[in-house]
Amino acid sequence: MRRFIHNSPTPILTSGTLKKLLKKLIRRTGFDVKRVSLLTSDALRTRLLCDHYQVDLVLDVGANVGQYASGLRESGYSGRIISFEPLSSAHAALEHASRGDALWTVASRMAIGNFDGEIEINIAENSYSSSVLGILDAHVKAAPHSAYVGSELVPIRRLDMLASDDMRNANSIFLKVDVQGFELQVLEGASGLLPRVKGIQLELSLVPLYAGQALFKEILERTGQLGYELHAIYPGFSDRRTGRMLQMDGIFFRQ
Repeated sequence: MRRFIHNSPTPILTSGTLKKLLKKLIRRTGFDVKRVSLLTSDALRTRLLCDHYQVDLVLDVGANVGQYASGLRESGYSGRIISFEPLSSAHAALEHASRGDALWTVASRMAIGNFDGEIEINIAENSYSSSVLGILDAHVKAAPHSAYVGSELVPIRRLDMLASDDMRNANSIFLKVDVQGFELQVLEGASGLLPRVKGIQLELSLVPLYAGQALFKEILERTGQLGYELHAIYPGFSDRRTGRMLQMDGIFFRQ
């Protein structure tokens, strides 16, 4: 007599099931995988806004080591970029990052503010939290690597007094400002340039992180007075202990 042995069917992994398993494994490491789109990429959204407003020059104030400009390039922005960075170590890395890009200019080492002269900048352990303002305990507790470890005396210039050929010839400027609490001083020092600045990106702090900084409500009021309206919000720095968002980026364009 012929016997028939019935085995349990082997589970078949569909592409959808496999993707879910991979995402689950990756999320356990603290990372996530998402399709690059307008909803997931801040750089892509910024590039689309710059395309819409025909931006031909990005002023990258507080460039650190070039992360922002590199992200714009990867998103497809092909116009001119001028980056400004005061810290000596970050400035050297920034110059290295810009090599080979003829449309990406790195200005001489300087801070940007509302007067011409010199100023002392505090150096954070993580570099990008460095500021001319004193850092508050709330910031250091939320991000211990933001603590200051030194300082440098650096040149500081008004943006509207630099007046390079690129700035004079630009028709539509986008001003990105990442200066850790010194945003309004940068805008004040750019007052003569603002008529040709179509868009601005500013950090908006929800709680005080630096001594004497303006919080998001004051910055929203000031940008409104200058004729700009909010177009996008990018989530930023959060307290990992509580999940509370402490800082975000706002994208503004002229009404």
